[in-house]
Amino acid sequence: MSYLPRWGVLLIDLFLCVVAFAISYWIGKGLFAYGIDENMLPIWGQLLLLLIVQTVCFWCFHSYSGVLRYSTFIDTLKVLFSVVTSGVVVIILNIVSIHTYNIKLCLNTVTIIYIFVSFMLLFCLRVGIKTLFETMQQSISGSKKVLIYGTRQAGIAIASMLRTSGDSDYRAVGFIEDGKQKKRISLLGMKVYEKDTRLLREIQKEGIRAVIVSPLKMKEINPAKDLKMFLDNNIQVLTTPYFTEWDKMTETDKSSVKIDSIQIEDLLERPAFDIDTENVNNTLNGKVILVTGAAGSIGSELAKEILGFNPRVLILFDQAESALHDLTLDLRKEFPEQRLIACIGDIRDRHRVEEIIADMRPSIIYHAAAYKHVPLMEDHPNEAVHANVLGTKNMADMAVKYGVERFVMISTDKAVNPTNIMGASKRIAEIYVQSLYKHIAKDNPACTRFITTRFGNVLGSNGSVIPYFKKQIAAGGPVTVTHPEIIRYFMTIPEACCLVLEAGTLGAGGEIFVFDMGHPVKILDMAKNMIRLAGYVPGKDIQILFTGLRPGEKLYEELLNSKETTIPTTNDKILIAKVREMQFSEVEPQINKLIDISYQSKPFMTVSLMKEIVPEFVSRNSIYEQLDK
Repeated sequence: MSYLPRWGVLLIDLFLCVVAFAISYWIGKGLFAYGIDENMLPIWGQLLLLLIVQTVCFWCFHSYSGVLRYSTFIDTLKVLFSVVTSGVVVIILNIVSIHTYNIKLCLNTVTIIYIFVSFMLLFCLRVGIKTLFETMQQSISGSKKVLIYGTRQAGIAIASMLRTSGDSDYRAVGFIEDGKQKKRISLLGMKVYEKDTRLLREIQKEGIRAVIVSPLKMKEINPAKDLKMFLDNNIQVLTTPYFTEWDKMTETDKSSVKIDSIQIEDLLERPAFDIDTENVNNTLNGKVILVTGAAGSIGSELAKEILGFNPRVLILFDQAESALHDLTLDLRKEFPEQRLIACIGDIRDRHRVEEIIADMRPSIIYHAAAYKHVPLMEDHPNEAVHANVLGTKNMADMAVKYGVERFVMISTDKAVNPTNIMGASKRIAEIYVQSLYKHIAKDNPACTRFITTRFGNVLGSNGSVIPYFKKQIAAGGPVTVTHPEIIRYFMTIPEACCLVLEAGTLGAGGEIFVFDMGHPVKILDMAKNMIRLAGYVPGKDIQILFTGLRPGEKLYEELLNSKETTIPTTNDKILIAKVREMQFSEVEPQINKLIDISYQSKPFMTVSLMKEIVPEFVSRNSIYEQLDK
C-alpha cells in the first residue's frame, strides 16, 4: 500500500511507450504497406530515438511525479502534453534529417499513431490503478456504510475523498438528494436516494449507519428539522472541515480529512442575531474599558470581541491568577497591537476595586464577575451575597465616584421569579444598580449610565450542561438529567457577548435588556441527541438516569416576570423589560443590612432578608422553603 517511487513510475511509463511504439509500428506498416527503406534507421534505432525524446518530455512536464492512486485531471494533461510534444519533436527531427542528410529517422504516420496509442495506455494505467486502489479500500476498510447528504460539488468531493482514503472508518455507498437540485440516478457509480418516506427503509435495508453533511450543506438546511429523521432513528450525523481548510492540504492530507459528529449547537433552533457594529464601534473605539470576571467564559469572549473594536486600553480584572495569565497571553498573541492590562483582584474588596478604577479611569465597565452555580450558591447563600450583591455594589459605587460613562451588568434569566439563592442575589444586584441610576440621574443627567442584560443558559460555558454531558458520554455513561420535563433557553457565548455590546450602546440608563432566545429546549431531548451524535443509541448503548431536581432548580426558566412587559428597540431581537422599580432610599439600607448579616454566618437570616427585598423569591426543593410559609 506504500507509494510507488517516481523513478518506478517513469520506468513503467517508458515500458508502456515501448509497447505503444510496437503497436503503432505494426498498425502503420499494415495499413500503409511500407517497405524497407535503406535510408531509414533500423527499428531499434527508431525506438531508441523515441524513448530519448519521450524521457526528456516526461522530465519537462513531470508527468511521473504524482501519486498514481490520486491521479487527477491535471495529471492527465501532463501525460497528454508530454506524448504530444515528444511526437511533434520526433516528426520535426525526421523532417530536418531528410532534408539535411537524406536519412529518414522514422515513419511520421507511425509517430502520429504512437501519440494516440501511448496516451491511451498511460491514461488507462492511471485510471486503472486509481480504480483498483479505490476498490481495495472499499473492500478492506470503511466498515461503516455512509450516505453523503447533498449532490453538489461539496458532497461529491467528500465522496471522492472517502473512496481514496486509506485509513477511513467510513465507506460512501450513495448520496441523498433533498429535492432542491435536479434528480439524478447515480453519481460516481453510487445510487442517489431521494429524501422521502422510503429513505429510512432503504437505509435499514442497506445497513447504512451514518450520514455525512458538508459544512456548506449545513448552511443550506435547517439542521434541527432536516436532520431530525436521521437522529430519531439512531443514524449518526457527521460533517467535515470547511473546504477553505482543504485548500491548505496536500492531496495526501486530503485523503485523511477528519470526519466528526456535528455539534449539538447546530441542532438548537435559535433566531439569527446581528448587531449594529457601527454603533458599537463608535461607543468602544479609543476608550478605556474594564471587564470584570475577564477570565470566565463570558468575560474572556467579551474581551476578545471588544479588542476587535480597537479600544485605547482593555483592563482585564479577575481573581483567578492562572486563567487570567493564560487569557492575557492568548489575547496578546491574537491582538499584538492592542494594549492590555491584567489586574488581579476581588470585586468583594472595595479598596482594591477603588484602586483599579481610580488609577485606570475606565470609560466603560462590563461587569461579568459573579457566582453562578445554583446548587453551590444554595449551600452558601452568604457567599452569593458577597460576590453577586456586595461585588456589584462595590463596582457600581466606584463607577459613580470616578465618573465612568457606562456600566453594563450581566444578569441571568434566573433573576426572574427566582426560586434559588443565585437568582435572587442577581435580582438584588439588578435592583441596586437600577435604583442607583434613578437616584443620581435626578440631579446629574450626565451621570454613569447603568444597563443590565439578562441571558438564558450559555452553551459551552464553564459548568454548563453540554460539556458535562460530553464527559459522561465519553466515559460510557450514564448521562444524568434532573427531570424528564425540564427545559431551558440556550444561546452561544458569542451571541451572549453580542447582546452585551449592543445593550451597552442602546441603553440610555436604568434599562434591563432581554434577548429573544427563540424556543426553549428540552434537556432530555438534548441528552438523547448528544448520545446519537456520538454514535450511540440512547437507552441501549448509554443509559439516561433521572436524578431529581437540584435545590433551587426550576423546571423551566422565564426571561420576564409575569407582571413585566417589554418594549422594542432598534434591534428586533433585543427587548427592554419594564420591571418594578424601587426607591434607592429604601433599597440602600436593606442591601447594606443584607451585606452585614451575610458576614454573621447565619444563612437563614440572610435568605430571609433576601426574600424581603425580592418578594417574588419563593424557594423550591430547598431547606429555605420553610421561610415562605
